[in-house]
Amino acid sequence: MLKPSLQLRIGQQLTMTPQLQQAIRLLQLPVLDLQAEIQAALEENVMLEMEEPEVVQQEAEPPSEDGPGVTDEELEVEYAEISTLGQSDRAPLPEDLRDNRDYPDLSGNNLREHLLWQLEMNRFSEVERAAGRAIIDAIDDDGYLAADLDDLTALLVDQGEVDEEFLEFVLRRIQQFDPTGVGCRSLSECLLIQLAAMDGDIPGHALAVEIAESYLDLVAKQQYPTLRRQLSCVAEDLDAALILLRALHPKPGLTVPSAPPEYVIPDVFVRRHAGRWVVEVNPGIAPRIRVNKDYAKLVSRASEYEALRTQLQEARWLIKSLEIRNETLIRVAQCIVRRQESFLQEGEVAMEPMILKDVAEELGMHESTISRATTAKYMHTPRGVFEFKFFFSSHVAATDGGEVSSTAIRARIRRLIAQEDASKPLSDSNIAKRLEQEGAKVARRTVAKYRESMGIPSSSERRRAASR
Repeated sequence: MLKPSLQLRIGQQLTMTPQLQQAIRLLQLPVLDLQAEIQAALEENVMLEMEEPEVVQQEAEPPSEDGPGVTDEELEVEYAEISTLGQSDRAPLPEDLRDNRDYPDLSGNNLREHLLWQLEMNRFSEVERAAGRAIIDAIDDDGYLAADLDDLTALLVDQGEVDEEFLEFVLRRIQQFDPTGVGCRSLSECLLIQLAAMDGDIPGHALAVEIAESYLDLVAKQQYPTLRRQLSCVAEDLDAALILLRALHPKPGLTVPSAPPEYVIPDVFVRRHAGRWVVEVNPGIAPRIRVNKDYAKLVSRASEYEALRTQLQEARWLIKSLEIRNETLIRVAQCIVRRQESFLQEGEVAMEPMILKDVAEELGMHESTISRATTAKYMHTPRGVFEFKFFFSSHVAATDGGEVSSTAIRARIRRLIAQEDASKPLSDSNIAKRLEQEGAKVARRTVAKYRESMGIPSSSERRRAASR
């Protein structure tokens, strides 16, 4: 017969409190999403207010050897500890290392607006202007007319006697708009419009017109001997015509941006100062917020203040989570900078192999935390702006028993191909041999895979291109 009994067991488990979940969620948010999150909190929580931003600065110091150890089960403790790191050892950066940030110009328009503006600026009758708007609405982002003129005629029945011949007349005028070649119905027409806008005395112009009219298929198939016979021309004249054709834009609409440019906002800045690499959190990535002390003083334990007490707690946890996010980002960035100093000094050919586990072990964090802290986070360096994850790569074996980053291998492949004799391009096997001479053991198929991933043609295709 079973009898009820009491048993005492000691165990350890991770409790994902709402506050910890918030800290983890904020850590993985990119800058724009983080800004939206903070703005929403400022609008909804009366206990929050903005304060003047303070630059968060810190040098890339080695990690403290007597720092607290962190295990996978102590993730909540880890987050609590991260927020207190570096509070006493921050030193202000010299003024010459501060950024003068530029703001994007958002005044640009898209292709449709650009064409409609020109339509209004030219002399068109009301009927012609209505037809012009219908034509412009049918032009795609590449600049091509994506509808038949007879279909557009049906849309303009309320404009009176608008037939296909009338629309052809309006289309010809629109084809003279900027960018040149817009409103075309084929590649041939696109190139002919652009050639017509050029000086006819340019070498190869007449031959280029003839090719654009009737021989683009032979150019696409690279059948140049057949093309010379068809045109009854010498190789020099054909080369001049092809050079002229290749200088034209096959998709003129793409020369007008279809949307305002999007700028990457770096989370941290990395600079060289006094012989050391300095890491600085971008102070502009999110507005600094604080608890409104006046409102906080009004809160008491009375039941009618329960909603305010809840908002006060939420405000404190949001501020704490943002501190955690900044401290985590700067620690991870500092670790990356320490490990990739050779890249910062010499470029991709000197990239060191590094995986998430390396950073996690050095900082005493979980790999998932490092993954969140490196996704959609960007670092501004003297060599450009890079996502944190750019610095992580797999490795291949080195001849001395060490390891070489796959990013460095790709850079070396690009360098070897850039330096090759164009008439005798290096095969993948030759590139593999060169890399082995430089200390990296890479198989031919690996070279081919890396080359193809970078969009570099094979040696035979490079040889044909050079002969042309």
